[in-house]
Amino acid sequence: MTKTIRLTAAQAMIKWLSVQMTEEGVRYIEGMWAIFGHGNVAGIGEALHAYQDVFPTWRGQNEQTMAHAAIAFAKGKKRARAHAVTSSIGPGSTNMVTAAALAHVNRLPVLMVCGDVFANRRPDPVLQQVEDFDDGTVSANDCFRPVVRYFDRIARPEHLLTCLPRALSVMTDPANCGPVCLAFCQDVQAEAYDYPKDFFEPGVWRIRRPAPDAGELARVAELIKGAKNPVIVSGGGTIYSQAEETLAAFATRHNIPVTETQAGKSGLGQDHPMNFGASGVDGSAAANAASSKADLVIGVGTRLQDFTTGSRTLFRHDATLVSINTHGYDAAKHGAVSLVGDAKVTLEALTEMLGAYKAEAPDADAREDWLRAVDVYCARPDDQNALPTDGQVIGAVQRAATDGAIAMCAAGTMPGALKLLWQPSQGGYHMEYGYSCMGYEVAGAMGLKLARPEREVICFVGDGSYMMANSELATAVMRRIPFTVVLTDNRGYGCINRLQTMGCGGEPFNNMYVDCSVEVQPEIDYVAHAASMGAYAVKASGTDALEAELKAARSRNIPTVIVIDTIAKDFPGTGLQTTAGEHGFFWDVAVPQTSDRQKQRDRYVEYLGQIARQSLIN
Repeated sequence: MTKTIRLTAAQAMIKWLSVQMTEEGVRYIEGMWAIFGHGNVAGIGEALHAYQDVFPTWRGQNEQTMAHAAIAFAKGKKRARAHAVTSSIGPGSTNMVTAAALAHVNRLPVLMVCGDVFANRRPDPVLQQVEDFDDGTVSANDCFRPVVRYFDRIARPEHLLTCLPRALSVMTDPANCGPVCLAFCQDVQAEAYDYPKDFFEPGVWRIRRPAPDAGELARVAELIKGAKNPVIVSGGGTIYSQAEETLAAFATRHNIPVTETQAGKSGLGQDHPMNFGASGVDGSAAANAASSKADLVIGVGTRLQDFTTGSRTLFRHDATLVSINTHGYDAAKHGAVSLVGDAKVTLEALTEMLGAYKAEAPDADAREDWLRAVDVYCARPDDQNALPTDGQVIGAVQRAATDGAIAMCAAGTMPGALKLLWQPSQGGYHMEYGYSCMGYEVAGAMGLKLARPEREVICFVGDGSYMMANSELATAVMRRIPFTVVLTDNRGYGCINRLQTMGCGGEPFNNMYVDCSVEVQPEIDYVAHAASMGAYAVKASGTDALEAELKAARSRNIPTVIVIDTIAKDFPGTGLQTTAGEHGFFWDVAVPQTSDRQKQRDRYVEYLGQIARQSLIN
């Protein structure tokens, strides 16, 4: 006879999660972020209290930002560990939908346990319940379906026996990895059930390394052998498969330059001789020159987003594209020759088949010239009273940071500027740019520091993104999680203003505060605001002061917020000229076909010329 233990469904969930381990013997789900409300306080709240000694609970300030912290933790752990987040039935759940989409786009694991309606329907409609007049099975949590990798509704206690293993199998799958939403009916959370004791035996979750198909491998090896000027585009999959050293060895042995995506940047340290820098729209002149010249493009762990490919204009039309990826969906994009497999295993197998093959020598002078030009561009400004550019701010942070510092960001000006200009050591870059979600930064910095406590974490955030979501500063203060926030204040949405005016030929409108319909121009004291939450906050009068404050911040056990005013006039890298040409590449942002302004009409003509160059395959 099967031995059982009587538990509420919520108790059973937490007990089970507490014994799911990695191969290293630590919990895969480290703990749960929680804001209690109607729909999760009675069941899940009681269960978390009961098991707090073996499964910790952390309080945040907003469901979305708690999830951002969880996502950043998973990214910082290279997807090898994760956090859970729980919310109430209505607004708490829908607050997390944006975070779920962020995790989905970036292929990052997070477990979202959302309160849901009553399965028995007796008290319907309950507080915060969204009713569908045509479908009685729908709740607000159905919003998660398009933005998670696995969705389930727990409407019976025994559903846990199947849904929990399914949830973790998705989160630990290298191909299907992403967010999971479990909509947990609130009456079921509190319902008791006799669970098999065997269900709570410790489980070990191993992340697979799928080997490539022999036929695909042989085909790609022959394509590489036939190439004179191949280039590698390295994405986040390189890092998640822990293939950094393998990639370095592969590129060095076969003489193939490496370019990087936002997710893949710092897979190789910037000082590695085969690292030619960022690819695409916000790419380095050296990287884009190598990419434009390439007869074979080898994508490794990248989904080839528009920023990476210059909206499908960066690569030669006669170039062959190979894509190494764990998921066939990503590997087949852009008409690529697919090579489905783990990045590390696949590169090892390829190098064995390639033998002594070496491509023609890449342009090392272009790389060195690019790095020298970046140093000049980011150099200390002589006039410390003038507003610095974003590049000068980055240069100051680079000079003051420790060798192992991690620069992190998410949206606005800084992602493109950092991808172009930041020169990290290996693992020294953390960017959320798949979803480009404003408000990720502060919470993400906290989650990243939890994942990588041994490294200095420097969070770049604009004033616009800071205003979107900043409340987890208070959480970091309470938990004594130190990181440094560099808040660049250009008095509005500088990045999208440049796109509006310079990129699309429009007029400045509704982005910078000066161009908004307001009665009084704002005078927001970001120093006082951050200080009110307990952070150490200071205004830097110039880049020299910024460097000094960055060094001082390392002695604190709480977040430091350094505010510095900047100028928002030009795109990052404007005027940065090298022997390989200008930085950056075309980005397809639709321009209005008709306009009463000549500037916009001229821009549309230019736009037509650019899109005529696009590859239309796939």
